[in-house]
Amino acid sequence: MNNVIRITAGGVALALLALAAPAVLAQSYPVKTVRVVIPWPPGGSNDVVGRTVMQKLSETFGQQFIVDNRGGASGSIGADVVAKAPPDGYTIMVHSTTHVGNAHLYGKKLTYDTLKDFTGIGMLSAQPGVLTVHPSLPVKTAKEFIALAKARPGQINYSSSGNGSAPHLQMALLISMAGINIAHVPYKGGAPQVTALLAGETQASFATVGTVIHHIRSGKLRPLGLGSTKPSKALPDVPTLADAGVPGYDMSPWIGVFAPAGTPRPVIDRLNAEINKALALPDVVKLLENQALDPAPSTVDQFNATLKVDYEKYGKLIKMTGAKVE
Repeated sequence: MNNVIRITAGGVALALLALAAPAVLAQSYPVKTVRVVIPWPPGGSNDVVGRTVMQKLSETFGQQFIVDNRGGASGSIGADVVAKAPPDGYTIMVHSTTHVGNAHLYGKKLTYDTLKDFTGIGMLSAQPGVLTVHPSLPVKTAKEFIALAKARPGQINYSSSGNGSAPHLQMALLISMAGINIAHVPYKGGAPQVTALLAGETQASFATVGTVIHHIRSGKLRPLGLGSTKPSKALPDVPTLADAGVPGYDMSPWIGVFAPAGTPRPVIDRLNAEINKALALPDVVKLLENQALDPAPSTVDQFNATLKVDYEKYGKLIKMTGAKVE
């Protein structure tokens, strides 16, 4: 009987240790340098926001969060590195909405599963897109733009940063919801996309607010509506498309932080809490606003729910447009 009691007590003790292990891990984490993969070249929004927040985490935790830029293939090269990393909290990733779109653009060419091989830690910022037109187009509101497009089917064209890119899919959603027909002209990147619009080669485009805000302020481009459901602090006088004639329109790219699937939840929760604290710091808020980005703190569960919703949304739009990567 005593042996049975000892065995039972020992089993309970082991079970308690197993339950306590993740909590202890979270309390001691991190004990070494954390690698932060940013699957984009230096200088872009992902890089600027990621570096800013990770520097704050370095200060908070007393361990270095070192950025490793791994650009290429719309972020999928860097994402592959993270998907295959040990799920211990020492390799994380700063990525954008492109992450969920890539699953549908690349399909079986991807070496990882966008949802199953990652867990979302939290959102960093929203990157509101704005429907913008060349001043030569005789419209000043989204309603007027839609009316003109219906009156001139196929005669208005719009630029994007490439097939399946956020600007392409944002306009595809507008086309679908508004029942209009305008022509798509894809360019190789955001800079030539905006350059074409400025030159009048194209007449309309979706772009992140930060990309076009100076051109809007100088009068070289005209904003008609935001793709997000919330106003932009950088463009307070520009209504959302949902309020400007397209009820229910909602497509706002974001930047968030990920870890390999299987990373202990207590570690994820601790990172999430500190990231949200960093996003509330005045200097971080100011830097993001200077980039025309809106801080977007979230819980772990909220971010992972957003990933699933956007995965389905982007999938439907990409299928509708027929966009794919050859």
